[in-house]
Amino acid sequence: MALDVEELGKRYRNQVAVREVSFAAGPGEIVGLLGPNGAGKTTLIRLLTTLLTPSSGRFRVAGVPSTRPAEIRRLVGALPESGGYPATQTGAEYLRYHARLYGLARRAAAEVTDRLLAEVGLAARAGTPIQTYSRGMRQRLGIARALVNDPVVVFLDEPTLGLDPAGHRALLAVLRGIAVRRRAAVVLSTHDLPDVEEVCSAVVILDRGRLVSAGPVADVVAAVAAPTGARVRVPAGAAAAARELLAGVPGVTVVAAAEQPGVLAVGSAGTAVDAALRALVTAGVPVLHWEVAQARLGDAFVAATSGGPL
Repeated sequence: MALDVEELGKRYRNQVAVREVSFAAGPGEIVGLLGPNGAGKTTLIRLLTTLLTPSSGRFRVAGVPSTRPAEIRRLVGALPESGGYPATQTGAEYLRYHARLYGLARRAAAEVTDRLLAEVGLAARAGTPIQTYSRGMRQRLGIARALVNDPVVVFLDEPTLGLDPAGHRALLAVLRGIAVRRRAAVVLSTHDLPDVEEVCSAVVILDRGRLVSAGPVADVVAAVAAPTGARVRVPAGAAAAARELLAGVPGVTVVAAAEQPGVLAVGSAGTAVDAALRALVTAGVPVLHWEVAQARLGDAFVAATSGGPL
């Protein structure tokens, strides 16, 4: 695995910031790191990038154990939530400086800089001062800096925060490129659940420092969140009776006539979807078609956490 985390924890005196978190990420996989504010996401990233020392547990990056932090720092890249940039340096100067910090010779640093600026769509602004960059351009420059050492794992903390729609789309395209072309694992900490559904193959959900769910996105949604409703078609002559029957099922919150005769849209909470179908079958109402409205990642997030704000 590119990243393997086993029961990782961090304690500050009497406060536990991260408690026994375990998950793994393979090469080319984008993992969404989710949780309410204060759930421990940033602390976890700081642990995995060796900025903090674990109080318990362990992790490995490309097989290198957490007891060898100097080696791990050469295998990871990171974009913090609020990274600073020198205003008067150009994008190219900024990247060349960081490439030299990793020990690259002058010519090699220049070649890496040119390649990375092209990869993140900033080649045309290479010689422009960073102070003239938009927020989206600075975020892409920060990602380029995180890739200077050709990392095995890249950690991104809220990279799309505050971006306009165009910048948002451009940054997501960069993330896909990191996973597909570089085969690096990406850990994406974000509050934007549609982004996770779009680009992530797996998700890790934290709540108050604890791991509450982890795995492929579809599996987490299926395991944690109940279906949100259903669409049912009955004979047109039985629609009124079916509507009245369903309205009496506990947990069914909305029963609305849909556009086609005999079709009802059923809104429900919890396991009421199953109860609604059983009620129709038990009453002898012919069910011609039954389609469950699947839960989304947002439903799973609310079900898995204490429901606090993202």
